[in-house]
Parts: sequence; C-alpha cells; structure tokens
Amino acid sequence: MSEFVKKVQSKISKLSTEQLELLFDSINSKNSMFSSIIESLSTGLVIVDTKWRIFQKNKAADRLLFLNRRIYDLSENLFVWELVEDENIADFLKSCCDENKTNLSEEFSISNGEKIQFVTISVLPLVTRLEENSNSMEIEGSIITIDDITEKRKQEIILHRMESLASLTNLAASVAHEIKNPLGAISIHIQLLQKTIKKAREKDGLLPQPKFLENYLDVVNEEIENLNKIVLDFLFAVRPVQADMELIECDSLIKRTVDFFIPEFESKNIKVETDFNCEKLRLLIDEKLFKEVLVNLFQNAIAAMKEKNGILSVKTYAKNEKYILSIKDNGCGMTEDVSSRIFEPYYTTKADGTGLGLTKVYKVIKEFRGDITVKSDVGKGTVFYIAIPVPQKNTMLLADNSEAQK
Repeated sequence: MSEFVKKVQSKISKLSTEQLELLFDSINSKNSMFSSIIESLSTGLVIVDTKWRIFQKNKAADRLLFLNRRIYDLSENLFVWELVEDENIADFLKSCCDENKTNLSEEFSISNGEKIQFVTISVLPLVTRLEENSNSMEIEGSIITIDDITEKRKQEIILHRMESLASLTNLAASVAHEIKNPLGAISIHIQLLQKTIKKAREKDGLLPQPKFLENYLDVVNEEIENLNKIVLDFLFAVRPVQADMELIECDSLIKRTVDFFIPEFESKNIKVETDFNCEKLRLLIDEKLFKEVLVNLFQNAIAAMKEKNGILSVKTYAKNEKYILSIKDNGCGMTEDVSSRIFEPYYTTKADGTGLGLTKVYKVIKEFRGDITVKSDVGKGTVFYIAIPVPQKNTMLLADNSEAQK
C-alpha cells in the first residue's frame, strides 16, 4: 500500500471530491501496473480462491493450458480443473484441491495435435497477513504457475544424442579395423590373379584353368560379403532412433500390452503374473517404441518357454528415482556367453531370427536415457531389467527392496 493511501485511509470521510478522485486514480494506476506485469510474464499464472475457482489469470496461462479454447464465464464459478483440456493436468489440480496439497511441482506433456509441449505446473499457497504488524497469516487460495520447458527438454534430448554419437568413436575405430582385414585379403588375391594372368600371357598366351581363377574369385566374393555385413552392422548401430517423446503412464501401457498377449499366452500354456506399483508415474518416452520393446521381450519369453508350462512375471516398481520394469520367464535360459552378446547386431540363437530385435530394444531404451540388463541361468529362465529415470520434480519414490538387481 502506497504512503499516500495509508495517510488518507484514516481520513477518507473528510476527503474532498478532488482528493477522492486522486486516491482512486492512484489505486487504478497501481492496479493497471500490476495487471500489465501479470500479462507480461512468460510464465502462466492462475490464482484461485480456497474453493479453487479462478479470480485472476494471464494470457500465458490461456496459451499453455489452452484455457482460451473453452468458452466460459468466470461468473459461473467453475473449478479450475473444469477449464483445463488436458486430462492429466485436470486430475493433478483436482487432487491438489481434494487433498489440500500445495508447495509441489509436476511435469506434464501436452499434445496440441501438431507437436508435443512440456510444461511444469507448480502449486503454491496464496497467503495474506491478517494485520499490518502481525505475524498471523491466512491462506486465501492458491497460486498456480505454468512454465514452458519444451526447449529445455529438446536440448536435453539433443545433448543425449550428441553424447551417444561421441561414444561411437571407439565403435568406428573397431569397424575400421574389421574392414582392414577383408580388404587386405581381397587385395592379395587380386594381386595373385594379376600375376598369374601376366605370366600366362608372357608364355603361351593361354589363361589358367577356370577352376584356378574361380578359387581366387570365390575368396574375393566372400570377403566382399563380409565387408557388406560389417558396413550394415555399423549403419544399424549408428542410425538414430526417431522418438517422439512425451510423458506416459507406463504401468497402464504395459497392462494393455499384456492384455493383448493374453490369448497367445493361454494358447501356449503360459501363466502370467503381474505386480504394478507405479500406477500414476509418468515417464518421458515414445509410446509406440516402448510398446515395440514390450512386444519383442514377450515374444522372446514365449519362444524360451515353448518346451514347458511357462510362468511369465511382469513387475514394476520405483527405486532410486528410477522406474524399474522386470520381465521374468522360467524358460530355457542362456549361457553367460550368449547373454553377454544378445544386444549385438545380427547375433541370434534362433534358426529363423534376424538378430536385430534385441538390438532395437537396447537402442530404444538408451534413447529414453535408460538401461537394460539381463540375468539368465540355463534351464531356469531369464529376467530382463529395464530402468528409466523419472523426470518429475519433487516426486517421492518408494524403494522396493523385494527384488534387487545384482
């Protein structure tokens, strides 16, 4: 409150018309400046009363929460979550109201049909002092802030990809070494052919027997095929995964995928056990690619359990600020040598396998900034562990010590 307003507050009944006009001009000027500051903020701002009805907002909030896409009248006293189009954000705000939660933030992804936008929504208490010189405070509502962090997320993804590309230096060096050997063999055999042909022409002009030439040419063709395989492996390893990242509730996605496979599991006499402990936890992933990962791992489990009545266990839990998914089967298992190479391009133990499925799985999980590991015992089964970092702020994760990865 300005000094001028303080002075006239106790004498308002004695003020002249001119003084009252001056007072209201001052108040209007302050209100206008306040409104200008609110509207100029790039951060979305929504102020609600104790019943979570809006009484102040700015244009950034309209833009970031798409409030301007709804036709509404503040006099209708609608709750703030009734004006938000995104279901996850609406549920978050409603839970804050129902559970009287403040001083927390959460991250969301919003799709406007053309692109994915990432925002952080924070809820703070709106507190006022009861008296000028008193320490007594009263909560009159809540302040909701909305920050656009889309560019930040994009930069993090780009940085992660640059780090991945930097790690390819050693891979490129090893590929160069692998290419060097077949090239040397090709060079030697071509030189032998050239010398043989030259000697034949210097003597009687007759070329060697066809079988003699074919032996050298067969070696050349074989080494050319080896070179082609090395190059294809390298291209597959370095080609980036095209991921459209957004915040997804993974437990729900995994449940739907398991349900999709239930008829096939039942036809193969496979019993499915599930234990989901992260129902509302959202991860920054590509939904389509993550589903491909699940499909690949489920198909591998089915193949591993074809000789027995199988048991497939699917479990999720949060630990050390990471979302953990374990997929365990009681199939044939793998030797240590096989399990150490299963993510390599073109490595497969199946007669009709391409050797690319688990390589794709590995690349996708790495694109999500996660890790995938495998434990397997011959004759006992295999378990895949996928760990993906949780991006939300101030999320309290409950450690699950019932199953620790060793």
